[in-house]
Amino acid sequence: MRKPNIIVCTCDQLRAFEVGCYGNAEVRTPNMDRLAREGVRFETAVTNYPVCMAARSVLLSGMYNRSCTGGVSNVAYPTKPGDHAMPEYPEKGRPHLKEPTIAELLRGAGYSTTVIGKWHIHSWPQDVGFDHYVIPRVHHCHSGQSFTEDGGPEFVPSAYSVDYEAERIERFLEERADSPEPFFLFYNISPPHCPVADAPERYLRMFSPQDVTLRPNVDLSKPIADEEHWLKVYRYDFRYYSLGLPYADRLPEGYDLRALIAEYRGLTTWADDALGRMLTALDRAGMTEDTVVLFTSDHGDNLGSHGLVQKGGPTEESIRIPWILRAPNKLGPGVATGHVASLVDVAPTLLSLIGLPVPAHMPGRDLAGIARGDEGSDTPRHAIVETGGGAGIRTPDHMCFVPFVAGTRRLAERPSMLYDLRADPYQFANLADSAGADAPDHLLSLLHAWDERTHWMT
Repeated sequence: MRKPNIIVCTCDQLRAFEVGCYGNAEVRTPNMDRLAREGVRFETAVTNYPVCMAARSVLLSGMYNRSCTGGVSNVAYPTKPGDHAMPEYPEKGRPHLKEPTIAELLRGAGYSTTVIGKWHIHSWPQDVGFDHYVIPRVHHCHSGQSFTEDGGPEFVPSAYSVDYEAERIERFLEERADSPEPFFLFYNISPPHCPVADAPERYLRMFSPQDVTLRPNVDLSKPIADEEHWLKVYRYDFRYYSLGLPYADRLPEGYDLRALIAEYRGLTTWADDALGRMLTALDRAGMTEDTVVLFTSDHGDNLGSHGLVQKGGPTEESIRIPWILRAPNKLGPGVATGHVASLVDVAPTLLSLIGLPVPAHMPGRDLAGIARGDEGSDTPRHAIVETGGGAGIRTPDHMCFVPFVAGTRRLAERPSMLYDLRADPYQFANLADSAGADAPDHLLSLLHAWDERTHWMT
């Protein structure tokens, strides 16, 4: 019997709090919401490392970042003497992801494997299991973006990169409609990652800044440190901080955090429209009933919460992501609330869904049973979050973060952060030093046990 096709679709820097089916009534995400209605939405899901390359490495490898990259967060190595800028394309060879990836396991089971859209993994796609790819340069831009197809010469599409990639997805699905061979498609949509100003005008004007409801942990009376700099980074990305282009050194009059969030939401709708084109193409090709779709994001975005910007730390805004699974004839519609899903769980869950064994080097949880409604299973309910400064454990109720001992990779004995997220969802009250807190010992035991059994790649 032919195995189902598999599509993993990610957005970049999309936090769960800006998605309609996750409770935001102001945004427009009808296609994400459609997937949630037709599949299973994990109410609480987190990235295992809130930085682009690290998170994507976790997803593809099915391993924690310390084990698949040795703790590297984003690829940065000298491109010329004295330069430590991010490279334009991957590096030759396989310095990371040394164990078989989900792409390699699926290819070994008879799947064709393809990447379309953002890549941002240390190695080239063909080195970690992909037959074909169409990927842009690492540096983010949505107009004038350079691409390579299967390692061929660079080319620059006339369309916005998001729309060009969506067109390639439509073409790919049309061509695969009658193929007897199942496929694995890794489709990566760059928005709402910056540059938010580099987008069609209809998305930039879709939401009004004055109508944006801020999260309660955003305090406009306290300016963000280096706020003007960070607003330029959000709007123009490397064209500001690396190239220093004149137009990228200016902000529109009155541009502020509300304006940024309005544009971020517009780009979220742009990403949702691209997802919709993929879903429509699946319907048109008659493959909807034979394709597993998992939609998620690599990490979130602080967007001013706690006075912070971008990502990287263990705040809810930085780590919370959408995690939606649709598998026709296998899952019922619903919301999973008792388990915290994460990116390291993607590979084992998908392998289980199609009847393939999960290899020992993939320590994530098989959430297929949970997605079918088995909330009472003995599957661990928590997820682990790594950062450059330590590691944390996120349960349905708590976040406990423990820093590294200075100068080591060893976790300290006591947490620096502890939040009761049922009582305090916006992380106002750090309970790490509170006397009589009953959660830390149990959480610390789980976290230190994970730390001891999870090796570092050398």
